[in-house]
Amino acid sequence: MRAGFVVWFTGLSGAGKSTMANALAAELARQGRHAELLDGDEVRTHLSKGLGFSKEDRDTNIRRIGYVARLVARSGGVAITAAISPYREVRDEVRAQTPGFVEVYMRCPIETLTERDTKGLYRKALAGEIANFTGVNDPYEEPLHAEVVCDTARETPAESLARIIEALQRLGYLPATLERLGHLERRVVERLPEGDELHALRAEARTLPRLDVGQRELSDLFMLASGGLAPLDSFMSAADYEAVIATGRLADGHPFTIPIVLRVASAPTADRVALFVGDHPVGIVDVTDSYQTDRETEARGVYGTNDDAHPGVRVLKDSGPWAIAGSVVALARPASGFPEHDLTPAQVRAIKSDRGWKTMVGFQTRNPVHRAHEYLQKVALETVDGLLLHPLVGETKSDDIPASVRMSCYEVLLQGYFPAERVLLATNPAWMRYAGPKEAVFHAIVRRNYGCTHFIVGRDHAGVGSYYDTYAAHRIFDEYTPGELGIEILRFEHTFYCSECGGMASSRTCPHPSTSHRTLSGTAVRNLLAEGKDLPPEFTRPEVAKVLLDAARKEATA
Repeated sequence: MRAGFVVWFTGLSGAGKSTMANALAAELARQGRHAELLDGDEVRTHLSKGLGFSKEDRDTNIRRIGYVARLVARSGGVAITAAISPYREVRDEVRAQTPGFVEVYMRCPIETLTERDTKGLYRKALAGEIANFTGVNDPYEEPLHAEVVCDTARETPAESLARIIEALQRLGYLPATLERLGHLERRVVERLPEGDELHALRAEARTLPRLDVGQRELSDLFMLASGGLAPLDSFMSAADYEAVIATGRLADGHPFTIPIVLRVASAPTADRVALFVGDHPVGIVDVTDSYQTDRETEARGVYGTNDDAHPGVRVLKDSGPWAIAGSVVALARPASGFPEHDLTPAQVRAIKSDRGWKTMVGFQTRNPVHRAHEYLQKVALETVDGLLLHPLVGETKSDDIPASVRMSCYEVLLQGYFPAERVLLATNPAWMRYAGPKEAVFHAIVRRNYGCTHFIVGRDHAGVGSYYDTYAAHRIFDEYTPGELGIEILRFEHTFYCSECGGMASSRTCPHPSTSHRTLSGTAVRNLLAEGKDLPPEFTRPEVAKVLLDAARKEATA
């Protein structure tokens, strides 16, 4: 039996609760889900007949609705309630007692409700002719943590319904189908102008207040403008920034774990600014807000530490204390040196479609590819149609292998060890935060936006040093309900070459002691390369080792 759940509509009279509740019931019926609608007026006529409108009677009415809703959900159905339910305390009481409780706040200002009110009740209440009218002379306490907020003064009913359905899919109460992912993609409008439009915007940028930025800001700008960070398409507002740090979600509830903010030394005074890298305009931001960030809280919330030795924390603390929020237009693209692989999310999804792949697994790395990586990729390829090799080419630590070298490693590997028709190599323009588990979720969201249905997460994904517990990057995904991220996570154990097995294995499959396992740390690899020594074939393919060794020799003689 499928699990039932409760969708609890709350809001002032006339805000659209009943209209949206009926629309949701019809949509659920179309999807084959049984729903029972508990409308406030009908409940008053039958279940709560005789109750008045004192606070005590209102609370009793809500408790009765909650009890019936729980019974419906317990039997596998969907209970949809549409009652004002003005008091936060009793709503939260019902929430605490009700598994699968989804609160939908139908928000609408009094001015709009008064204009809509054909019966003139709001005007009478405002004139003092009606007592105890909720929102006028009786309180309505807005939800503080509603799963969905519909602004019915601005949204059409269709837009509100789409928002509710998307939330139910995101929370795992409805299947996260490819249709939902398509809807998510349609919400993102690429802001990557070309031709005459691009020329005109670059000219305009030179007339705007100028903000000098670096490669990290350019990466974020391009990822926002290309849809790589959907549903985020703007530098974060204060509400989103605070929610991401505290909850691992945007303010509207979407999973998101890394703040994407444009950091500056002081609050801007202009409402439209141009971003420059050197003398080149790279973007325009329409400023909607500016706010001070809390770098200590952010460091602990995102990186799990405020240690200056952590590379992500160090970058954070060296940045400006203010953040600019606003929509973006990208006037330049980060360059990897491999233009044929610099594909936007839309281009990757188009190639996936052209190749007829229904499923595609993404693989993230900032390190040179080695045998353990290859093993994970091929294991995943046994169960999915295609593999997106998506190495990160944005800014990394100074002692990491350069992106150009890593890309060359992939190119030689693909020439001899993978079926060309089942693999796509594309660059990921994001920069590395080294945020461990939080960045693992972030990387999964990015790959979802590039069209991946699956994503590989290893033992120490995006980790650095000893800041994160072993497999913390696996456990963090338990904080999100099945289907909520829109991508399936493939959690892999530590892999290695076992001399007794005679091949690649993992802690799940190998019975032999660690003394039989052949592994190399990143430091050991760098030391061997610095000494001009070959890397062992148990660690990486000879062709890859040659690329790394040639690059090390070239750097040593530069």
